[in-house]
Amino acid sequence: QVQLVESGGGSVQAGGSLRLSCVASGYTYGDNCMGWFRQAPGKEREGVAVISAAGSNTYYANTVKGRFTISQDNDKNTVYLQMNNLKPEDSAMYYCAAEFNTQVCSTIPALGASMVADFYYTGQGTQVTVSS
Repeated sequence: QVQLVESGGGSVQAGGSLRLSCVASGYTYGDNCMGWFRQAPGKEREGVAVISAAGSNTYYANTVKGRFTISQDNDKNTVYLQMNNLKPEDSAMYYCAAEFNTQVCSTIPALGASMVADFYYTGQGTQVTVSS
């Protein structure tokens, strides 16, 4: 059974940094792709960042490009989201997500980070709050 467990959320002031971690279990890294999406109260899910199966390609939402970095450590089955220069509008619940459908993952170059919001497997989320 696939499990995704996020950690690293918290409260910071604007301009601060956080690093989110997502430990995955129940499968072997291979043709999956992974990413992060966020959801603030009353708002729709927003795909934030996605990384391809091989880790060679990454895509970001325009709202976070240049400030957030997604990476993965296959040996630790962990995906990270480094968030720098945080803004109050970044406040949301952040979710890790994974997809094993290779056809879905193959659309990353075309659809970018937005596709993460529809990935099949998701974690429970970790809260990020940025104060001004």
